[in-house]
Amino acid sequence: MKSSAKPFLEVGIIVGTHGLRGDLKIRPLPTGDIALKDAEQVFIRAGAEHFIPHQIVRTAWHKKHFLLRLDGLQSVEAVRSFVGQSLWMSRESLPDLPDSHYYWHQLEGLEVVDCQYGTLGYVAGMFSTAAHDILEIVTPDSEILIPAVAEFIVKIDEQNGQLIVQLPEGLVPKDDLKP
Repeated sequence: MKSSAKPFLEVGIIVGTHGLRGDLKIRPLPTGDIALKDAEQVFIRAGAEHFIPHQIVRTAWHKKHFLLRLDGLQSVEAVRSFVGQSLWMSRESLPDLPDSHYYWHQLEGLEVVDCQYGTLGYVAGMFSTAAHDILEIVTPDSEILIPAVAEFIVKIDEQNGQLIVQLPEGLVPKDDLKP
């Protein structure tokens, strides 16, 4: 599997504050909920390559969001300026995942091969919906959106850098598929 040289992984977006004690409301990005669950430290980006570390003193799950309280920032006034910024974690600090589970950055760039139609393109992005995560596949001619669900994903071939899928009839327009 391709390993990224980037030392940080974006795990969430700070969408607001919560209460008066400086809790930040975080909308987790794909796999960010797993990473944030037991995190001890996060980073807030301050410029293109500068990340400021913050120790977490409290984490809670609240209505599809994480609430984080950062050490030394225990008032709403102290954290209000963070709203709208991205939350990052060191890749080295990410918790191990069970077998057959992957962080988004581990799938990025994989070649996508359909069992019937062959190579479709490569994984260029991922986003979450209320139902499930969606893989963005860039093809030579277009973009394909594939739900990241077990029914469509046959296997991840780490050695060959491939994501093997079996797409149902009609998910992708026939013009985009070349048998």
